[in-house]
Amino acid sequence: MAVNLQQAIDIGKYLVTQRLLGRKRFPLVLMLEPLFRCNLACSGCGKIQHPTEILKQNLTPEQCFAAVDECGAPVVSIPGGEPLLHPQIDEIVRGLVERKKYVYLCTNGLLLEKSLDKFQPSPYLTFSVHLDGLREWHDKCVDRKGVFDIAVKAIKAAKARGFRVTTNTTIFEGCDPQEMQEFFDFLETLNTDGMMISPGYSYDWAPDQDHFLKREQTRALFREILTPYKTGKKNWNFNHNPLFLDFLVGEKDYECTPWGSPSYSVLGWQKPCYLLNEGHYASFKQLLAETDWSKYGRASGNPKCADCMVHCGYEPTAAMDAMQPQNITRSLGSVFGR
Repeated sequence: MAVNLQQAIDIGKYLVTQRLLGRKRFPLVLMLEPLFRCNLACSGCGKIQHPTEILKQNLTPEQCFAAVDECGAPVVSIPGGEPLLHPQIDEIVRGLVERKKYVYLCTNGLLLEKSLDKFQPSPYLTFSVHLDGLREWHDKCVDRKGVFDIAVKAIKAAKARGFRVTTNTTIFEGCDPQEMQEFFDFLETLNTDGMMISPGYSYDWAPDQDHFLKREQTRALFREILTPYKTGKKNWNFNHNPLFLDFLVGEKDYECTPWGSPSYSVLGWQKPCYLLNEGHYASFKQLLAETDWSKYGRASGNPKCADCMVHCGYEPTAAMDAMQPQNITRSLGSVFGR
């Protein structure tokens, strides 16, 4: 099963409720960043470029819970940095699970196996392990040899302990489509709970600015990679709404939903996008009310948004589209792995 059935039902109820309440803008996924510190220095990441005094800071569990309660999103993604470096990450996760939030703890896998005793398996908790490809490509992307093998070992250990595990893959310019297909075949052997994929996104602060994809490049590359899946030759287990995959290959033309995945960190509520460095608000209410949303998304003409096709802006759009009568049956296919 690609998507947790109860999760799909709960998110569907949430979306219907927001519409019935007449809310035009509401979050689907809270990107909760309890720290920016990391034990890797990936060339495509902008988070670890913060000053040292910021990298030393952690959100407290109480700050995390307050942000989650204020935002109200049914899904909480915990990226970083590396969340497992946080000394109270188990307390944070436990509090979110008690609130019946669907938690995706994003990790590079280096500390996962030794951290498993801190957590309890739950349908509300998923470890999302970063793997960008097979051994050589992934270790190149994270700029350290041996990381792929450690992460794969940790995935197997977590699955053996009864945890939900997905993988999270960022696809950059220069990747080999056939090798990426072989990578998806390999992930199927790990019996994970789904794969998540997204095109590389252009962090202004990322050291490597040469391998982020442009919009037409993205569509062409994903069409080539996903051809066996689209033609029924492969039944890869994606943890995505199939409409988002349609968007990646150019079969759907969506606009960004920039308020769909707000980000809260040690700096506050980022305005307005997870990928831009434009400052922060003190509250989620202020973020919604004071942001000029017309300045964001491809239709706005903002050059920073022109080539973006990243999941944090477009999966919320696909989720809303999935509620349309003509799309419900197909979207349910992701729940039953079809």
